[in-house]
Order: sequence, then C-alpha cells, then structure tokens
Amino acid sequence: MNPTYYLTTPLYYVNAKPHIGHSYTEIAADALARWHRLIGKDVLFLTGTDEHGQKIEKAAVLAGMTPKEFTDKISLSFKELWQTLNISYDDFIRTTQDRHISAVQAVWKYLYEKNEIYSDTYRGLYCTPCENFWLESQVLKENDRLLCPDCKRPVERIEEDNFFLKLSKHQSWLIQYIRDHKGFIMPQTRRNEMLGFLENNTLQDLCISRPKSRLTWGIQSPISDAHVTYVWFDALINYISALGYGAEDAKLKKWWPADVHIIGKDILRHHAVYWPILLKALDLELPKMIFAHGWWVQGGEKMSKSRGNVVDPVNVVTQYGVDSYRYFLLSEAPFGEDGTFSEEALTDRFNHDLANDLGNLLYRSLTMCEKYFDGEIPITSKGVPTPLESSAAQLPGKLASFMGVLAFSQALQEIWALINQANKFIEEEAPWKAAKAGDTEKLKVTIINLIEVLKCIAQAVWPFLPATGEAIWSQLGLKGKPCDVPFKENMWGFFEKGGKVVKGAPLFPRIETKDNPPSVAGKKG
Repeated sequence: MNPTYYLTTPLYYVNAKPHIGHSYTEIAADALARWHRLIGKDVLFLTGTDEHGQKIEKAAVLAGMTPKEFTDKISLSFKELWQTLNISYDDFIRTTQDRHISAVQAVWKYLYEKNEIYSDTYRGLYCTPCENFWLESQVLKENDRLLCPDCKRPVERIEEDNFFLKLSKHQSWLIQYIRDHKGFIMPQTRRNEMLGFLENNTLQDLCISRPKSRLTWGIQSPISDAHVTYVWFDALINYISALGYGAEDAKLKKWWPADVHIIGKDILRHHAVYWPILLKALDLELPKMIFAHGWWVQGGEKMSKSRGNVVDPVNVVTQYGVDSYRYFLLSEAPFGEDGTFSEEALTDRFNHDLANDLGNLLYRSLTMCEKYFDGEIPITSKGVPTPLESSAAQLPGKLASFMGVLAFSQALQEIWALINQANKFIEEEAPWKAAKAGDTEKLKVTIINLIEVLKCIAQAVWPFLPATGEAIWSQLGLKGKPCDVPFKENMWGFFEKGGKVVKGAPLFPRIETKDNPPSVAGKKG
C-alpha cells in the first residue's frame, strides 16, 4: 500500500464569491497534492465551505434568500472556480452536510462527558463580520468606537449564556509542544508569533455556542435545546468530520493526523491554539504541520472587498490563462510571505519565464526533431552522461526537500534552472552546425538529450502547471499524464526505444507590451 498524505485548505466562508486570496490557498494546496501523487503517495486533498453563522444569516436576508438557498449558490461558485483553476481536490465538505453535522454533535457529546466544556455567561465584545469574540483589552479604540483588531469594523457588546471549552488548562502543554516540534507551525515567523502570544497571555476559555434567541442558522447543540454551535468551533471540526469522525473509525485511522493544514495567516490563532487544544481534548493526535501563508497586496494594502481592490481570478485567467496565473502566484513570492500583485509583474513572468524559457525550449526542440528526423525520436547508443542528465537526476531530490516545507517558489526556481540549462545546451551544442557538417551521431545525441530533459520537465512542472505538463507530455508522443510514470532519479533512457513527437502550437504566445514587441517563437535551429 502506498504511503498516505492528507492535506486540507480552510473552509471558505460563503458570505461572498471567491477572490484571489481563496484561489492562492487552493492553488498552493493543489500543487502540493499533485506533487505527492507524482511521487507515488495515496493523497486525500480536502477543501470545502463554511456555511453557518450570523454573517451568513444576514447576507442571506440582504439577498432575499433563505440561508440554505444562499449557501447553495455561493458554495457552487467556489466549486466552479476550482474547476476553472484545474484544482484536483478529492473531497469537498460543506458544514451544512449531514456527515458534518453528526460529527460536530458527536464532538459536543464527547467533550461534555469528559467535562471539557461547561456553561457560563459571556460578557464581552463580538465582531459579526469576523465571527470573533474579543476582550476589551484586544479591541482598537477610535474616539468613542470600539473596533475589531482584524477587520477594523465596529464590535458590539453582548451578554449571553453560552457553553465554553476549557482552553486555559491546556496552555502549558501546548507551549511545550510548539517548542519541541519546530515544524508544527510554519513558517518560523508564525511559530514565533504563536509562542509569543501563548507565553505572554493567559488563554480565555473559548465560547463554543450561540443562543438561538440571537442566532438560529447553526448546528443544534445536542446538550442544550437553546443553543447552536459557534461557527468557528463548527468549522474546525471539518478536518475530522470529512474522515467520518464518530461514524467511520477505519477512514479516520487511515488518514489522521493530517500532514498539513494550509491556511491564511489571519486565521492562525484558531488553527494553532484552538484546534490543537480541541484535538487534545478529543484524545486525537495533532496535525503534523500548520502552514500559514501571507496575503496578496496592492499599493501596499491587503486586498479586501471593503477597500475595493480585490482581484477577480476569473478575469485574470480569462486574459492570461490558468497556468500563467498559477505560475505567477506560486513563483512571485515565497510561500508564507506577502506578495504584491500587478498585471505588469504577471506579464513579465509570462513573457520571460513561460514564453521565452519554457515555451521556446519545447518549440525549438520539437522543431529540430521534425526538421532533422521527421519527428522520429532518434535511437543512439548510450554514451557519456551529459550535464543535462546529471541535473535531471538531481531534480527529484531537490524538489522533495523544497516541497516538504512548501517552498513553492524555490522549487520552481530549481525547475527553471534546468529549463535554462537546456536552452544553454542548445546554444552550446549548435545542432544546426552538426547537421550542416553531416555529423548525424552528434545530432542524435543532442536531440535525444533534449527530448529526455523535456520529459523530466513535463513531470516536474505538472504539479504547478498541470495543463502545461500534460501538453508537453502529449507533444512528446506520450500517452496518459506525467503522473502516470514514477518521478524519481535515474529517469534518463525513457526513450531508448525511440518514439515520435507531435509538435503543437507554441504554449505561451508572447504578450505584446511596449518593452516586449511580438516575436516569432523559436530561435535558430
């Protein structure tokens, strides 16, 4: 049986349609899932939507719909975008599904029987847009207004009888666990942030319910007819409800603990503090890694609907293509840091990296194969290994080290180093000179090296640019997909029995700009 790999995205809140931030998380998770499939693992990639809470209830009223009608519509918009972006998720969970509701209620019962939850009165502040409880000491003060420290919008003062999860009693072991497991919270800046928070603050017990007198759109508490489940408590449980918690022990045993939860840095505390404590209270193992990525900014500001600077992924991919968008997001900024989005930067990446480097390498190589050998991949006796063969052999190991810590931009740099080496190889070997001199054997060796390295590149880029990887694979005359062949060292010699290329149109026709006038794909050769 292949080793397993379980990764998740956060559940996206369905108060509005998806934007660039959602797509960034999803594309990163997809690249990671595809990578682990490429190296032979049995992968479960979970995503979904968070559909309860006061904000959803209000949004539905404004839209003139019932909450269920509203969530059905918005949840579908996420699925449609994931299809557009070529996202290969294995499971899509909605918090309104019966399997999730039953798991949440099973968690309630387990914690109640263990005396991990209790009832009390909550007196404090609440931010409906963020669905967060805040202490007086945590909120921002502006004139006579109290503002949410996250979204900067006014909070309301509430007093209500609720149920609470005992967080404070778990604080010491969690601090020690984070200290002992340096890869548990990533990147290290986020780990330091959480340690600083836990070491300098006393945890307040977490409110896990809302009274039905204030909110009805939530999962019914099984221990109180007067309460529904607090939306964050509800949402976090999806990571185990999708595995059949409380119903399918075999599935939970196979996949849990998660290998990585990929989240945005704005929800780190929920995942790095509340979630580990909840799991500990449930007598379950903690996830192996929680990775909090950065934000995309424009003009130095985080993108948000309230600022009116949100980028619509559909508009971008319509103009530039899906793989170009995926490549830009994963290469432009180290995963974990903030990135600056601009169409100028995207166009530059498209023309330089995708059109000039990768697209031109494929087009030139196959053009020469057609010109000199009628598209037949030449067969030659194995000679002295070339630098290309050595670099290709090292690539799987290098990528494995970077993908293990979700360093997508560095992994892509390694792939592009091989692409650029192959382009340089063409210039150094000058196959057109060998053809003119009648040196057929040298010409064969040059072309077969290019075909072999393109096969390696097709597999390496596939997790990040799946349509591109498959297009290269197909143009090399290969059936199926790049992930159908093991990606490992010593892959050279795949075409030792020959084959026939099927050259297509240039993958990335150059985008015309003032600094990049149009050019014909393919240099000399």
